[in-house]
Amino acid sequence: MTEPQSEIAGLILAGGRGIRMGGIDKALLPLMGRPLVDHVLTRLAPQLGPIAVSANGNPARFEPWGLPVLRDGFMGEGPLAGLMAGLGWAEAQGAKALVTVAVDTPFVPADLVARLADRGVDLPVVAASGGRRHPTVALWPVSEAPRIAEAFAEGERRLGAVLSGARSVDFSAAPDPFFNINTPADLDAAELRLRAAP
Repeated sequence: MTEPQSEIAGLILAGGRGIRMGGIDKALLPLMGRPLVDHVLTRLAPQLGPIAVSANGNPARFEPWGLPVLRDGFMGEGPLAGLMAGLGWAEAQGAKALVTVAVDTPFVPADLVARLADRGVDLPVVAASGGRRHPTVALWPVSEAPRIAEAFAEGERRLGAVLSGARSVDFSAAPDPFFNINTPADLDAAELRLRAAP
């Protein structure tokens, strides 16, 4: 367990529609008897300062966790819209940077934030594993908000596009720490992984 980074806020991206899971709200999808959001929060909370959830729809579904729920105001426009809302919220909390994690990645490393912030919080940094980058798992300086808003206004909707020049930090390990749950088969695989864990 690493020391929490108080100048860094966290944002759980939970706006996906879960189409390949039959349209279920993935944040509340049970994994070993606990909602996915609970798994992500348990791993992320000890690593940083305040945490919020990016999600549209009824915010009351997140009341058990006591987290602020940030609506992005652009229903169906993807995680870049959620990121913009998150950066504004993080700045209001006095944070210098925001770390994003998708709600369907329940195995994020315990040293995620420390390693992303290893060289400071002035430039975007994205996590990588298995030879590919994971744009939903990244550190975003709050100073990037105007650039991201401009890209959004010009029609960009992909997190990867606004991270094109960012440094990446490799977390390659077996099994993949950024394994994400998109299908019922993925959910079964995640349950098997948790059952096998010490």
